[in-house]
Amino acid sequence: MTRAKARGRTTRVFKRRDKRPAWKVVTSAVYPVGGWRRAFSYVKHRVRRLPDTPEKIGRGIWAGVFTTFTPFYGLHFIVAAIIAKLMRGNFLAALMATFFGNPLTYLPIAAVSLKTGHWLLGSEPKGPTTSLGEKFADAGADLWHNVIAIFTPERMDWHGLSIFYFDIFYPYMIGGILPGIIAATIAYYLSVPVLQAYQKRRRNILRNKLMALSSPKSGDGNGPAAG
Repeated sequence: MTRAKARGRTTRVFKRRDKRPAWKVVTSAVYPVGGWRRAFSYVKHRVRRLPDTPEKIGRGIWAGVFTTFTPFYGLHFIVAAIIAKLMRGNFLAALMATFFGNPLTYLPIAAVSLKTGHWLLGSEPKGPTTSLGEKFADAGADLWHNVIAIFTPERMDWHGLSIFYFDIFYPYMIGGILPGIIAATIAYYLSVPVLQAYQKRRRNILRNKLMALSSPKSGDGNGPAAG
């Protein structure tokens, strides 16, 4: 079998048989197929079974939860990995803990971070009283327009990005630090004892299984002969 054929067969193995339409992919990203309860249960199960100490896994969870309070959307995996590396936390736990930020929690996280940021900075939003989503959209439109302007006679316009930076990004970045530390620390102190209890119970189960396998069975004919 040629290398190209082998590659093609491997691709077919991992490729979905029923190609999902775009609307279903987007819907799954916002609301998982099994529901958020099942998704949370899956993440919890995977975190508990990580082969590491509870404290190291807890530090990874701390990094992931804290990252969700930063405005670096699209880069949360990278930010969580860097923080976990600095804290000597579990890398995979950090990545899975970023699931704390999801469509159900991003709105309250953003609201708390922005309010805290403007309060700490002693500032008020200076731009138009549009929604958070509209300011994100305006910033994205300005960014795209400026990229196109590099190759066309169009003039660059930084107005939307400027409003986004001073009204959203900078206050969000500053304001997310304190609630992020609080939420991440709570997650750490809740997860470590749970992980310790789970790993202890798992060790006991494995030890009991090994003892059952190593102990001689009664009535197998290997005992002392009857008088």
